[in-house]
Amino acid sequence: MPSPVSFTYEDRVSKIVMDDGKANIMSLGFLDALHETFDKAEAKEGLVLFSSGGKHFSGGFDLNVLNNGSLEEKRAMLISGAELALRILSFPYPVISVCKGNAFPMGAFLLLASDVRFAADGDYKITMNEVMIGLTVPYFAIEIARQRLTPAYFNRAVMLGEMYGPKEAAKAGFVDTVLPPDMIDKTVSATLQGLAAIDFTAHAATKARARKSVIDAMRVAIDTEFVGH
Repeated sequence: MPSPVSFTYEDRVSKIVMDDGKANIMSLGFLDALHETFDKAEAKEGLVLFSSGGKHFSGGFDLNVLNNGSLEEKRAMLISGAELALRILSFPYPVISVCKGNAFPMGAFLLLASDVRFAADGDYKITMNEVMIGLTVPYFAIEIARQRLTPAYFNRAVMLGEMYGPKEAAKAGFVDTVLPPDMIDKTVSATLQGLAAIDFTAHAATKARARKSVIDAMRVAIDTEFVGH
């Protein structure tokens, strides 16, 4: 069975593409595949371009597991997702994400964790809609949202579960730049060329300093909410 996540490396750019042929639902197996591709990217030296195929960026966590899975299955999936978000937030190389379709909670968390976020304009939504579907927002997700969303949108997105089109998602802080679909590839290519000049050692050290508070908060959140001490 082919992996739902592909990896290629060329010209010092690791390209990670999610595409399960459906909505890129982040089951434990899907998350394992993402961790494997980020392992490969970390072993290389260079930028990471993170995107998706199909009509969705990601439909989020597997609701079947959340609603019907065992406690162990739920915990394993949530921990894996939380660790992936933390990993991207603290990744030693710049992570550039491109969203061209729906990004529901876990997908939105990965956008919030990325360094540069592009979105194609279109008729789709980016959201943290847990409260709309009867779920409490995990602590790790609250911390990752707090560090990127504007204060007013943070409250609305997290506590009210509002859903935003790409342009309002940019105002909120889920993404940085919204472009017409036909301009995405050219703009991303130019951005990659510009970011290639970064000293990656300095980038990693600066990122660790700048994000220390949120990295520490997420580490505590994961260890206390899901793992327990």
